Amino acid sequence: MLKDVLKSYRIILASGSPRRHQFFKALDLDFEIQLKPIDEIFPKHLKGEQISDYLAKLKSEPFLNALQPNDILITSDTIVWHNNQALGKPKDAGDAFKMIKSLSNTHHDVISSICFTTTDMQTIVNATTKVYFKNLTEDQIWYYINTFKPYDKAGAYGIQEWIGAIGISKIEGSYNNVVGLPTDLLYETLINMVSAN
Repeated sequence: MLKDVLKSYRIILASGSPRRHQFFKALDLDFEIQLKPIDEIFPKHLKGEQISDYLAKLKSEPFLNALQPNDILITSDTIVWHNNQALGKPKDAGDAFKMIKSLSNTHHDVISSICFTTTDMQTIVNATTKVYFKNLTEDQIWYYINTFKPYDKAGAYGIQEWIGAIGISKIEGSYNNVVGLPTDLLYETLINMVSAN
């Protein structure tokens, strides 16, 4: 359905995340992947969705001069917001342990922003999901880190993996958002963008 609506557009996904690639395939979208590295550094005064909005927009900047009139560039960023700070991807196993330990027996927000860029407009949308973790033992945390090596994931965990199955008691909001992309918001925004033209 969405594929037909977008047939005259080229969708460019600027993400190396296999989870985001899978979501685009699940939505039956024709898209191509283009990657341009950036330093994911944000101003220290930003909070919550301001950070993911900023980074999603920042990821679009290396592409701006090359966009064609029928291109829709999609960039995205996900953060884990906990105790008034953003948890990014862990540097190593010790860092991953500290992150998961801090999330144990409490709740946090997973915030994803999606930036849509064309030659004549740019729009950013975001979604927040509240995630509740049970009390995790140190053995459980180390088993997860050593087995699944979650170094490419914000907050050092993937809800779709073992730790999500045994440790997460409740979520409020989009499950897909926690995996890495609020697909309902992506779908709705693309429909609205094309309808407006």
